[in-house]
Amino acid sequence: MNTADLNAPAIDVSGLECGYDGNVLLKNVSFQVKRGEIFFIIGGSGCGKSTLLRHLVGLNMPTAGAVKFFGECFNSATGERQREMLKRIGVLYQGGALWSSLNLLENVMLPLEEYTPLNAAERAELACMKLTQVGLSGYDGYYPAEISGGMRKRAGLARALALDPTIVFFDEPSAGLDPLTSRRLDELIVNLRDLLGMTCVVVSHELASIFAIADRVVMLDKQQKGIIAEGDPRVLVTDSKDVRVREFLGRGEDARQKEPSP
Repeated sequence: MNTADLNAPAIDVSGLECGYDGNVLLKNVSFQVKRGEIFFIIGGSGCGKSTLLRHLVGLNMPTAGAVKFFGECFNSATGERQREMLKRIGVLYQGGALWSSLNLLENVMLPLEEYTPLNAAERAELACMKLTQVGLSGYDGYYPAEISGGMRKRAGLARALALDPTIVFFDEPSAGLDPLTSRRLDELIVNLRDLLGMTCVVVSHELASIFAIADRVVMLDKQQKGIIAEGDPRVLVTDSKDVRVREFLGRGEDARQKEPSP
């Protein structure tokens, strides 16, 4: 039974402890993500951004604490219920994580094959629509090796959108992209959020993207093993009382001048 609260935030993380093989990497992590928000998880290398992401999307279970989606606790749900909840979540992995032996259409069709009763023709039609949404109309038959890095990210996003998720997670979406391609991907994220009303959680250390499209951020710190700042990055860069936050966000003055296209 769906016990989600219609008034609850999209994501509610409370007292989360994350780690591997008994080694605690993050502790007492708590924050909320509002519905329809573009929310960034930021911080330097090794601070636990990717670890937190893996625990949020169910790839790893926390050793303590809870993750709730729309008021419903994920880590205490049954396996069957977790599977149902994951249908509402899309993930764009770093690099796109496409199957090299499948063309773009076949890659986008994969979650439709696993999670829906649609027949082959219906899956193909829906997959074409998703590729069109991300600006890849006409590239259905191309293989990942035949397209650019930015296009692979877009194809990975099309696959993440296949099941019409309410929350989409992005793992370093701008990694390896040139500034123009990165900016276009930022604009695509904003446009899809506005069009589809989805909630976006972005793991990134890229200042240009952070200042261009983030509504709010949480910043992780390796030494503290947790959150050292939360809020609007445009405010935190000058007003944070923590010098680590000001230094991280103040690395590039020009990045703060970047604005998303209307």
